[in-house]
Amino acid sequence: MDLAALTIFRAVVRENGVTRAAAKLNRVQSNVTTRIKQLEEQLGTELFIRDGRRLVLTPAGETLLPYAERLLALADEARHAIKDARPSGRLRLGAMESLAATRLPGLLAQYHQTWPDVALELETGTTGKLIERVREFEVDAAIVSRPPDPAALGDLFEIVPVYREELVMLSPRGHRPIRDARDIALSTLVAFEQGCAYRIYVENWYMQRGIRPARVLELGSYHAIVACVAAGAGVAVAPRSVLALLPESNNDIAVHAPEGLDNIDTLLIWRRGHFSSALNALRGMLVESSNADEAVKATMAVAV
Repeated sequence: MDLAALTIFRAVVRENGVTRAAAKLNRVQSNVTTRIKQLEEQLGTELFIRDGRRLVLTPAGETLLPYAERLLALADEARHAIKDARPSGRLRLGAMESLAATRLPGLLAQYHQTWPDVALELETGTTGKLIERVREFEVDAAIVSRPPDPAALGDLFEIVPVYREELVMLSPRGHRPIRDARDIALSTLVAFEQGCAYRIYVENWYMQRGIRPARVLELGSYHAIVACVAAGAGVAVAPRSVLALLPESNNDIAVHAPEGLDNIDTLLIWRRGHFSSALNALRGMLVESSNADEAVKATMAVAV
């Protein structure tokens, strides 16, 4: 199959139509339509049906899509492999919001200065969403928390531990010390949406002690979470590293280290076999900046 045709097919799916796909690919609409028809003729089946103004994938199109993603990813990997070892091209990186705000800004600035030929794209999300983005080839790699369920990663990914985060519990100033779930006087947990690994860890921590928060208030940033805690809305869990970014709220919150809230590994993950010189350079910088002990660093340095 023609890789150019598969690229157009994927763009039509991702952009939800020919018009936006043509703009994305810098092609005229008639060319996109023609290439899709040629691909359908080559395969002997329709890939899309029109529903009003929408293009909807047929069952055959649904079947083709993951194969197209894999073929295009493999072709991209081949292009990287035949170039010299100097990092170049595009690197799509996913990261948790907490990490993007604390550990990554200086490192990514250094990366950009060291490897200016790499077009680095960063997007943030929960661990669950980022794992899915890597699985679907929508980002090349992601930095996520180790999921509580090891099956979430399975054998599909290469994994390198890069950081270790201390989880702490936040409460309004004046709350009694929290050593156990029964010490918590507020019934609301303030947290990210479902898919956040830290939320899963704290919910499991509650359940292991026979307690469940009465409600969960979902917010999209640590600034908002800390502000709600400071205002008395509930309690929250966050990496201690995030607190350094919030000096204006520190007078209004108390920080606790309850028993059983363990330190959590942060992992760099990518699909097995989907590696590049640009990703290798980033991996090296992450290893150098790791806060793991030397024994772990040595393991990380030879993990691939």
